[in-house]
Amino acid sequence: MSISVKNISKHYGNQKALNAISFEIKKGEIVGFLGPNGAGKSTLMKILTTYIKPDEGSAVVNNFNILTEKKAVQKSVGYLPENNPLYPDMYVREYLLFNAQIYSVKKNSVFQVIEKTGLLPEAHKKIGELSKGYKQRVGLANALLHEPEVLLLDEPTTGLDPNQLKEIRILIKNIAQEEGKTILFSTHIMQEVEAICDRVLIINKGELVYDNELKNILKEKNIETVFSELTK
Repeated sequence: MSISVKNISKHYGNQKALNAISFEIKKGEIVGFLGPNGAGKSTLMKILTTYIKPDEGSAVVNNFNILTEKKAVQKSVGYLPENNPLYPDMYVREYLLFNAQIYSVKKNSVFQVIEKTGLLPEAHKKIGELSKGYKQRVGLANALLHEPEVLLLDEPTTGLDPNQLKEIRILIKNIAQEEGKTILFSTHIMQEVEAICDRVLIINKGELVYDNELKNILKEKNIETVFSELTK
């Protein structure tokens, strides 16, 4: 398993953000992580990347324990947070070269990831000059720099126009298919799930309320119907 989550709970004061969440994701799966705002999606992703600790339970990512092997987890995961943290005054190529040094990655990998994510026409520009779609590509390129086995993408298409959304969607799917990466991404766009995912997890009020393969869902209902029924 690329990701194995066992009974993870997290509290913020009196609020229970996650309540005994458990699931497993196989290598090469693309899994959509759905839930209303405040359901606990970002909290779980931060736990899987070791940015925060769970109050209870544990998880294994790429055979590394998030509690006892934090550095190994960080090296094997590519993470694009919901609020894509970029330096607007840096040029695209400069920013990626800077991060490549942090990862101890060869310069050649920077040029490869620029080409892979379609950033070549914009690589000479400052990040602050880019459209939202290209800024998301820069964030995705940064997540791919060190060739991680697992990608955790938190709302990667939020705020994109229809054309940008389609391009990022194709890019994510191609990365999974061509490189066999495991991808867990949160979204609230149901069409996106149907276009990309192999499987769907739905979380509501900190509880995992649904886990099924997309092909099984579509035999009876669409994603939007399932989501609305489970998150009332």
